[in-house]
Amino acid sequence: MKKHTALMKISIFIAGITILLQACSQPVALRDEYAETNGIRIHYVTAGSGKLMIFLHGFPEFWYQWKPQLEELGKDYQVVAPDMRGYNLSAKPEGIEPYQIDHLVEDVRALAQHLGRKKIILVGQDWGGVIAWAFALYHPDYVEKLIILNAPHPAIFDRELKQNAAQQAASAYMLAIRDDKTEQALADHNYAALQQSVLAEGLQNGRLSPADRDLYLQAWAQPGALRSALNYYRAARIGPPDSARKIGANGNYTPALHSTIVHVPTLLIWGLKDPYLLSGNLSGIAAYVPELTLKLMPDASHWINREKPEEVNALIRDFIKASN
Repeated sequence: MKKHTALMKISIFIAGITILLQACSQPVALRDEYAETNGIRIHYVTAGSGKLMIFLHGFPEFWYQWKPQLEELGKDYQVVAPDMRGYNLSAKPEGIEPYQIDHLVEDVRALAQHLGRKKIILVGQDWGGVIAWAFALYHPDYVEKLIILNAPHPAIFDRELKQNAAQQAASAYMLAIRDDKTEQALADHNYAALQQSVLAEGLQNGRLSPADRDLYLQAWAQPGALRSALNYYRAARIGPPDSARKIGANGNYTPALHSTIVHVPTLLIWGLKDPYLLSGNLSGIAAYVPELTLKLMPDASHWINREKPEEVNALIRDFIKASN
């Protein structure tokens, strides 16, 4: 009888552990929220509790870019991924001036304030990384840790666009973006150009599903969304030199700041196969980011957080847990 009782207790214990492990392995449920911040309405997706992590997406993404990170890191942190102004379900102010860097930075600060936080872990990729770099420069007191994926530091990007012919060629598309016809060209044939550059590889290797593609198409089709996304480039006036238009190179998207030294602990994750942002953007980075942790992924490209979600999530976790 005692042996039978002991076996039952062991079985119940094992069943409990199994249920707990299954629960831990399940992604967290994401929920939609809205905030009135900085004079506009911002849509964001959130989950979890604990330290606040804000994820800023790139061009031409939306909050959904960070789904692999939200579902995993939301188990231990409060994760928040906004549609940045102009994208998907967030407000789309008219004109170019509302997309200048100071407004984009203030959107992030106002969102943190809306969420009742004065200290955040900030994550960004591509344009989201640009804004994250700028935010850390404008508001270092708000940033507990900064995590950047394939996005250039303003001083180094300025140098590369002025001196590096390879980066100039890789950034030539930025000049085309300034053309008024670009919006229609990107929308043609059911957003064929965007599908090819952003989604094709993920659909081919199974990282993205047809349902994921439909969500991207819906986001791009939001009225004014493409025009607003292109206005980020126009407002910053960044790009390589253009002799035909007599435009000089410019990669410094924080011209109002006297210093571009980042005074917060920073993790920089870089896919070396990025065709848009070349490895020259890593040269000399430590001089501008004294508290830098650099992680290179030789077989990853620009869309690194989708291509290597498990590796990226692990790097983020380890960096957050490491003492300052």
